[in-house]
Amino acid sequence: MTITGDISIPGHVIALVGGLVAGAIDAIAGGGGLITVPTLLAIGLPPHLALGTNKVQSTIGVATAMLRYRHGKLVRIRDWKRAIVFTALGAAAGTALIQRMSPGLLTWLIPALLIVILAYTLLTPSLGEIARPQRVKPAVLQPAAGTLFGFHDGFFGPGTGTFWAMTLVGLGGLDLRRATAATKVMNFTSNLVAAALFLAAGQIVVTVAIAMTVGQVVGSLIGSHLVLRHPPRFIRWVLIVSVTATAARLIWRQLAG
Repeated sequence: MTITGDISIPGHVIALVGGLVAGAIDAIAGGGGLITVPTLLAIGLPPHLALGTNKVQSTIGVATAMLRYRHGKLVRIRDWKRAIVFTALGAAAGTALIQRMSPGLLTWLIPALLIVILAYTLLTPSLGEIARPQRVKPAVLQPAAGTLFGFHDGFFGPGTGTFWAMTLVGLGGLDLRRATAATKVMNFTSNLVAAALFLAAGQIVVTVAIAMTVGQVVGSLIGSHLVLRHPPRFIRWVLIVSVTATAARLIWRQLAG
C-alpha cells in the first residue's frame, strides 16, 4: 500500500473534483469510472494503482447513493440477495484475473454493447417510465446478471452500472428509477470485493483515495437527490449522455493506441 504515491497537493485537489463530478453522474446513470480512472492516470498514478485507488473511492461513493435510495424507499436490499452473492463471486474472479493479464480483449466489445444500448435508449422514448411485466424471473436473472456484470466490474469496469440498469428495465420489469437504485446494490458489492483484493495486493494510494472519496460522497448525494426528485425521463437523458461519452472514450482510446 502506498501512502501518497508522490502526488502533489494540486493532484489531490484534482482527484477530489473528479470524484465529485463522477459521483453525481454515477448515482444518476452510471459511468463515473469514465471520469475517475482517467483523472487518476492524469495526476500520475500508474495503471495498477489507478485501478485499485479507483475501486476504494468508488465503493464508498456507491454506498452513499445506495443508502440514500434505500432511505427513499426505491430499493430493498433483501430483495437482491441472490444478485449480491453472484455479483461478489463474479467480481472476485474478474479482479483476480485482471491482476494477471490485460483487459484488452474487452476493449472493443464493451463500446459495441454500449452503442447497442444507446440505440435502444434513443429509439424507446418511454424507456423505464413505468414498471412492466417481468420477462425473466429473479431466480434466473439475478444469478446470471450478477455473475456476468460482477466479473466485468472486477475485470474491466466501464459500463457496469448501465448494463445493470438496462437489464433490470428490459428483463426485470422495473421502472428506470427503481432499476437505477437497485443497480447501486450490486455496484457496491462488486466494488467492495474488488477494493478488498486490490487492498490486499497493496495497489492503493491512500491519500488520493481519501481525497477522491470526499468528492464521491458529495457527488453521490447530489446525484441521488436529483433521481429522487425527478421523473425517469431525466435519468434517461443523463443515461444517453453517459453512455455516449463512455463509448466514445473507449473507442478513442483504442484508436489512439
